[in-house]
Amino acid sequence: MTTEQKQVSNLNIANVLTVLRIALVPVFGWALLQDGGDSPGWRWIAFGIFAVAMITDKVDGDLARKHGLITDFGKIADPIADKAITGMAFIGLSIVGDIWWWVTAVVLLREWSVTLLRLSVLKSVVMPAAQSGKIKTVLQAFALAGLLWPLPHGDAHGGAFDFWRGPLGEVLFYLSQVLLAGAVAMTMWSGWEFVREVRKQRGSRGH
Repeated sequence: MTTEQKQVSNLNIANVLTVLRIALVPVFGWALLQDGGDSPGWRWIAFGIFAVAMITDKVDGDLARKHGLITDFGKIADPIADKAITGMAFIGLSIVGDIWWWVTAVVLLREWSVTLLRLSVLKSVVMPAAQSGKIKTVLQAFALAGLLWPLPHGDAHGGAFDFWRGPLGEVLFYLSQVLLAGAVAMTMWSGWEFVREVRKQRGSRGH
């Protein structure tokens, strides 16, 4: 007897949005790194691409669950797409000097380790999304989005983006850094929770 999930085609709207997010990664990185990250206009474009990626992440997940569009391809590609866009944001912001490299290294090591572990146990262990993981995702999204804004990055020639220079830009920039600190802490905690849950489920299956 075939199941409904097996009958779902990989060519569906949820998977198309996932592939779109992956395709946006190099475009996002290119926009962010224009003029060494000092161009306010390109920073806004990079932020817009990142925002689209984060929104489609929520939309494709909702569509997949609501319309039964969950596929093996989606289970693998969706977390890869998420980690690719956020990873590019961390790396790009480290290159332009807005995030310390050690922060990026720690976060990416955790993110990809957990993603590879999740994919390795996909067939044998059911791992529902934990609340700490959801909080981590939200904190990362807001922190990275704020750091992508050209907050302390003034337009040396004046113009439409010059209003970000001064105290307002500085305050919002450091607020984003505070959110980033919370995101890093929650990233490590949720990673530990995930590993602990995998070990628990493996142990229970062993009995």
